[in-house]
Amino acid sequence: MPYRLALIGWLLITLSGCAELDQSLKVLGLPSGGGLLDESRIAAGLKEALQIGTGNAVNVTGKVDGYFHNQAIKILMPEQLQAFEKGLRTFGFGPEIDDFVMSMNRAAERAAPQAKQIFLGTIREMSFADAKQILSGSQTAATDYFKGKTTEKLTAAFRPEVEKAMNDVGVTKQYKELVGHFKAIPFAKSDLVDIDRYVVGKSLDGLFLMLAEEERNIRTNPAARVTDLLKEVFAKAGRS
Repeated sequence: MPYRLALIGWLLITLSGCAELDQSLKVLGLPSGGGLLDESRIAAGLKEALQIGTGNAVNVTGKVDGYFHNQAIKILMPEQLQAFEKGLRTFGFGPEIDDFVMSMNRAAERAAPQAKQIFLGTIREMSFADAKQILSGSQTAATDYFKGKTTEKLTAAFRPEVEKAMNDVGVTKQYKELVGHFKAIPFAKSDLVDIDRYVVGKSLDGLFLMLAEEERNIRTNPAARVTDLLKEVFAKAGRS
């Protein structure tokens, strides 16, 4: 079963040279000792799987239209400003709203590459205890692990990049202009939103959603194992 093998992979990333290796393999119903691939190649191959999964998630989001043309992660007007958006569209400001939404997504796309090194550092630091917890978890257990380990770091890395990008593409200016137009509408009321914080949060939500897709794909789809080393490790482990 690809799912079972992938779980083994997440575990073995950190097991090379560990005394727990043979016992863990027995629990999983696999042979230990000489029947295995060289442990260093297993560790390298499965570590590569994690690197590929996180790298793909960053590549998918960190490009033009990576957010804007992906309906699953596209950043929309903040929920609390839906009345604000509806009111402005009613008074003919639809194009300005559309430009503003695109600009938020462009800022997210520019910030996403900041995640790459943070993910790689987390992979290097993964402990045996972490791997055991992932092993007993769901098909997105590794993604959940990354959320817990990297959200604070990613937020710190994304915030200045988002702020800069939002200034560069005019998001902050557009937002203030839209608020000004809305306040000019009789009886209109709207609370201001920390738009930088909102875009950072939605950027991370989208990134982790794409990471979860990549994790499920590598766990279940042999075609997602795109390097010779990955193919060798999975094939010699006796799985499709």
